[in-house]
This record gives sequence, structure tokens and C-alpha cells, in this order.
Amino acid sequence: MRTSEPLPSVGDVLAALATGLWHWDTAAGLVTVDAEAARLLGLPAESATLTEVQARARLHPADWNEITGVVPLAVAEGTLAEVRIRIMDERGNVLRVVRSRSKPSYDRDRQTFELIGTLQEVTEPAPGTPAGRSAVTGDWRRSREAFLLDAGRALAEARSTEEVLRVAGGLSMPGFSPDGLVVFGVQGDRLTITGQHGHEPGDMNPFSDMPLSTAYPAAEVARTGRAVYLSSPQEYKERYPVTWPLAQPFGRKSWAFLPLTVAGHTMGAWLAAFTCPVAFTPDERAVLATVARMLAQALSRASAVESERELTEGLQRSMLPSLGPEIPGMRVAARYIPTGGGLQVGGDWYDMIPLPSGRFALVVGDVQGHDVRAAGLMGQLRIALRAYASEGHRPDAVLSRVSRFLHGIAHDGRHGHDSRDGRHTRAEHADQSADLRFATCVYIEVDPATGMLEIARAGHPHPAIRMADGTVMMRPTAGGLPLGIDPDADYPTTRFALEPGETMMLCTDGLLETGGHDIDSGWLRLRTILEDHPADGRQGAAALESLADALVQGVHGPSSHHTTGPLADRREDDIALVLLCRTPERTARPAVRRTLLSVAQDEPDRITEARQHLRELLHDWASPDQVDSAVLLVSEMVTNVLVHTDTDALLLAEVTGEPGARRLRAQVTDTGADLPHRRRPGELASSGRGLMLVELLADSWGVDPRGEGKSIWFALYESGGGSDGAGETGAGAA
Repeated sequence: MRTSEPLPSVGDVLAALATGLWHWDTAAGLVTVDAEAARLLGLPAESATLTEVQARARLHPADWNEITGVVPLAVAEGTLAEVRIRIMDERGNVLRVVRSRSKPSYDRDRQTFELIGTLQEVTEPAPGTPAGRSAVTGDWRRSREAFLLDAGRALAEARSTEEVLRVAGGLSMPGFSPDGLVVFGVQGDRLTITGQHGHEPGDMNPFSDMPLSTAYPAAEVARTGRAVYLSSPQEYKERYPVTWPLAQPFGRKSWAFLPLTVAGHTMGAWLAAFTCPVAFTPDERAVLATVARMLAQALSRASAVESERELTEGLQRSMLPSLGPEIPGMRVAARYIPTGGGLQVGGDWYDMIPLPSGRFALVVGDVQGHDVRAAGLMGQLRIALRAYASEGHRPDAVLSRVSRFLHGIAHDGRHGHDSRDGRHTRAEHADQSADLRFATCVYIEVDPATGMLEIARAGHPHPAIRMADGTVMMRPTAGGLPLGIDPDADYPTTRFALEPGETMMLCTDGLLETGGHDIDSGWLRLRTILEDHPADGRQGAAALESLADALVQGVHGPSSHHTTGPLADRREDDIALVLLCRTPERTARPAVRRTLLSVAQDEPDRITEARQHLRELLHDWASPDQVDSAVLLVSEMVTNVLVHTDTDALLLAEVTGEPGARRLRAQVTDTGADLPHRRRPGELASSGRGLMLVELLADSWGVDPRGEGKSIWFALYESGGGSDGAGETGAGAA
């Protein structure tokens, strides 16, 4: 063509290049194509106007979705929208692959797009070839989808900012992986660095604490929320000449700065820097933008979790006490472990309270629920309980007052939220009734000089005792209703002594039931830990701390996965744990196992508990027959008290001596005035054989009158020998 001749028309040029022209108006929902574009779409080669549905029917569904994703991205970044499209025939076969390039515009008032572009046929490269890994074709598309799935999964599982940054640093993008990553945050009007990967410590210091007004890409992205792509050092130098000297020493060839946006708020910027030049095609930008969105979501979640953890740990520290100064003759260890998810502090608590008498009190409690209200009630209860205890009230009075206090809070709160017209709907009443809370608690007053414990219990698990020789037993104690249920509830007390070298365990039900356990199976798990742990009273405070750690780890640590319970529900609950150990005496005394159990007139079912208690006390007794005899005798003696008197029975059992030559002495005390006597029951008599059994099975036995009531006792010797004669009354005393 001579230079003097006029240029051909655009249509002739496009036709000569086998390039079709099209126009898409989303407001009208119409797509206009010229003859060449119609041919490429598999239609008659003539100009036509199609509806969006008709045009979409000619495209592969996945490619249509890609178009709808690339167009908004191109509008936001002011670039061309480029995508490869598979054209389908009526039978679903691929006719050809075309490349679409368009310049989209956006009408903000109508929220519609208008695009004018071209279509040109391209050859789909063979899978596995270098061309097959280029943008939007072949294997690259599949690897990109797999990469985004893996990246999304990994970022979703990250639970801390450090972990999110580690995952982001390990991402390997298909075909164009960056070798330097930086996450910028915003604090006030300044740019901060949250984390980085691929740089030496200190390299990013010049970019830290930079004013947002600085002509630096990350600052611009944080201000405007729009991405910045720099394909070459020359482009960087031309657009940002002020900060180019700071970036030049790193030797990078391309940079992508993307906004980290959550819920419309730009929280910072993400820098991906490349050693090799990157063109930043629309598909590459789409991948980077997707990763930036996922990274922003992950950082937002991690920041929220860390803020919540910091808040709740501060709340926990403010609500849970220190154990205070050392107590002569006693050692105390405590743990609080939030395990139930959500808030990291709930309704469990422990406390140690100095009393006006010079004694001290130990408290472990659990408010129903695991939410803000449970935590608030826990704080109020702890303050109220401390106040009542500091006034010098006895344990039963302390719990009675605290129960009345909690009942008042719950019910006054329920009636205090009246609607403006003074009326409640049925739903409001139901919601208020459902929010009524109760709490369980065990309160123990401790005399350090004698080891005497006075215990009041409100629906809480019983204490457990680890004796000096390692024997572990649950210590049943009298108790009342949980706090807050009945304002007039009574809380009977139980008194017994903690012997030198013994350790008492108090805990909430989270230590028992976490991991699919009920109370019984959970107790067996804890008992095994208590028995197997090498700590004893002779190894100092470190041993008690070690035992506390072992109990928590056995329930909530890695080893707990090997001790799950029989229940399908593996729920977890908060754990509060207190251990109290009485220091052993310096002068060695014969080892003594002792257990104390009361059986009230209205609690005949506790006779079974007494039998089990005695078996636990004699768990390593040499003769199983003697154990059976002892259990039978205790059952008879306690039953006789309940049947023949109007009083309660108190069982005291002691094991003394060295293994193989020990003595069991069991006595049952009551306040009845009538002494037992032998009878000659007939063959059909239903009673009268109790003392006959005692006389037949016991090595020695007797009845001791008391100031009020009496005690009947028996002794068994592990060796099968006779009495040691020390203070014992023979059988004839009956």
C-alpha cells in the first residue's frame, strides 16, 4: 500500500485479521456482534443482536463465570479485560477457543457495565507444554484452581497472625511465585509492618512507621483501597520516584501492592515482589486479588481471636486470685484451664480466703453456662463468698447466704426488666426463665495446725484424698442443693482431718467429664493418674505442682486422646483444680489409712457407698476373704443403727501397720442410748444375727459407751493373728 493511499476502514482491517467485534450492554441485556464475531460464536456469519441468554449458551459455563469475575476487576484497576473462551455447539462439544479483549466501563448510577471488545480464534496448546501453562489455558487453569483451594484451606485453618503470615510466606503461586512478601497495617495515619517473608531482619525498617501521605505504593493502596501493579523497575521509578531509591537495592523486577479489605474497610496492604518480570495479566491479577481477599479475612479472624484472647485472659487474671503466702504445715496448688471454646473464661473459679480465726478457706465453684453472664455471675459470687467468709461465718452459713444472694440476683434481674407498659409477653417470660442460673460449690475451712477440715458442699463433686502411701479414695461429704435454687436451703457440714502426707483434690466437673466421660468413668481416669504419679508429700512444693500438671495434661493434654470416655459427646468444659497437701511430720509415724463416712436415716442407699468405700480402703489387702468379711460386717453394723435407732450412723475405718501384718479397725458410732445385745433368733427370724456375724468373722470386737450414744467396733488382722491388746475390749464386752 502506497503512503498516499487512504487507510482501510477498521472493519476491513478486523475482517482481514479474522477478528470479530462485539458490544455488550448489561443494562439492556443485549450483545451485538458483527459477522466475524457471529461466525466465531458458531452462528451464521452475519451481524446480529443476541440476548445475554443466547450469548451465554454459546460459551462454556466455567468461562462465563470467569468473564463475570474479570470484568469488575478490570474496571476497578482501569485495565483491559482479557479472557480465553471455549465456544460450544448445540451438542456440548468445543468448536474452538477464542480470545476476548475488551475495555469495560461502569455506570455507578445504574450499576451496569458496558463493554466493547474483540474476538479472535486461538490455538489451544497441548497440555504439559510451556504454552499450556500460560495464562488462562490448559494446565495453568487447573493448577490455579487447585492452588486457590489449598491456599484458602490453609489460611482458614490459621489461628494466629504469626501462623497466617507463615502460611502466606509458604504459598507457591502457579507460574509466578513471589520471592518477597510484606503485610502492611495501618495505625492512625501511619503505615506499619505486620509481618514479612523473604527479607533479612531490619531490611524493611525504612518502610515502617511511614506516613500514609508518602508517595509509596503501599501507602497509596491503604489510602485508596485500589491495587497497584508495577511490571518493571522503570515503571516503579516513573510513578514513585521518591521511594524508588528505597526499593531499588532489593533487585526486584515486578511488584504487586493489593488492598487487604474486610467488610468494605481497608485494613492494610499486601506486597508481593518478584525477581523475574511479571506482566500481570488479568488472570494473574485475579489470582493475586483472590489471595489478598483470603489473606485479609484470615488476618481479620486472627486479630479478632487474639484480641478476644487478650481480653478474656485479662478478665481471667482479674477474677482468679493468687494463692497468697505460704501456710505453715500446708501446701496448695491450683489450676484454671479454659477448654470449652468461645470465651476463654467461663463460670469456673477457685479461691483461697484468709479467715479472722487464723484459719483459711478453700473454695471451688462452677456457675452454669459458658458465656459472659456466667463469667459475670462468677465474679459476683466470688466477691460475695469472700465477704461472708471474712465476717467469720461457719461453712454452712457461708453457703446459705451465698445461695440466697445468687437467688436474689437471678430473680430480681428477671423481674427488673419490665417492658415500658409494664407487661411481658409469654416469650419474654420464657426467655427470662431460661436465663436463670445456678452454681455448684464446695467450701472448706482448714485448720493448718491440726489438719482439721470442715466442709460444706452445694451440688459439687466430692473431694478426693490421696493418702501418704498412695491410696486414693473419694471422700463422700454431706451436701445440699446447688446455689441459687432455694433461698432457704441448708448445707450440712462434714468434719475430718487431713493426715500428714495426705493430699486433697477439689475440682469442677470439667476435670471429670471432658473427653466423653461421665462422673464414674472420669473419676477412674483421675484416680489412675493420682495413684501412678510419683509425687508424694516428701518431695516438696514442686511435686504438688507436678501432680497438678499431670492431672490437667491427662484430661486436656496430648495424652488425653488415649483416655477418651464411652460417651459419643466429646464436649469439653472449663477446669478448675485445687490440691491441698498437709506436710508430713519430721518424725516418722506408722502409716495410717483412715476414712470417715456418715449415713443418715434418710440415706439408706449410702450403705452401698460405705461398702464400696471400705473395699477401696482395702484395695491391696492380702486376703480377699477378709475383705468380704469386713464389708459384710460394716454393712450389718450400719444397717443395725438405721433399723434399731432413730439416729444417723458414722463409720470410721483405719488401717495401720506394714503390708502383710496390718490391722483394720472399723467402728460405727450413733447417738442412740440402747446398747446392742445378743439374741437367739429362730430359723424364720428376719433379724438378730448381726452380733453373731461380728463374733464369728471378727478377730476382736466390742461396744464402747459414749457420753451420748455408743460405738461398736471390730478388728481384722492381715496375718490372721490376734489382738495387739492396746486399748481393745474383748468380745465378752458386748
